[in-house]
Amino acid sequence: MPPLPAPLRDPAPMLERALIEWGGRCDLWVFGYGSLIWRPDFDFVERRAAKVHGWHRTLKMWSRLNRGTPECPGLVFGMLPGGSCRGMAFRVQQTHARQVMVNLWQREMVLGVYDPRWLDCQTSDGMVRALAFTLPRSSPSYTGILADDEYRRIFAQASGIYGSTRDYAEATHTELLRLGIYDRALARIVALSKSHD
Repeated sequence: MPPLPAPLRDPAPMLERALIEWGGRCDLWVFGYGSLIWRPDFDFVERRAAKVHGWHRTLKMWSRLNRGTPECPGLVFGMLPGGSCRGMAFRVQQTHARQVMVNLWQREMVLGVYDPRWLDCQTSDGMVRALAFTLPRSSPSYTGILADDEYRRIFAQASGIYGSTRDYAEATHTELLRLGIYDRALARIVALSKSHD
């Protein structure tokens, strides 16, 4: 079983830095690649299919709260360097953007694990600069390579305050397919979750 994370970073300075980088003079864009796609939990005025180059979606981040426990960690999505990632870019009205960022930090940055970054997102209506939550490989929450049997065990056992890892992965896969996005690596992992049904 992986150890609990080393002392975690304080998310407050990262929020202040992100707010400064956003600047407050325009609408806010947020890039969703996991549960933000199907449960954004914030009001937006526009949503576009988007693609980010240089990063890829992966189910390789330990979750000891939302989709697992310290005794039986689950998994959530992160974005790691390399490849590309298709997801959704959400535009938030400038007047609501600061509060949306505060709320996103309460949801995504409780443990200060992600590295929030501003990424260029290619959309059908041009490039937008969007906030995205990336995962450094140096993080204690990065799983490294997981064997298929480990994925099966996690899917069978891990559940946290928001439900099971399996439901989370399957909901994301289902919504991606509904949006016309096929993630081959995710499809293979979701198939593992059903191999013992």
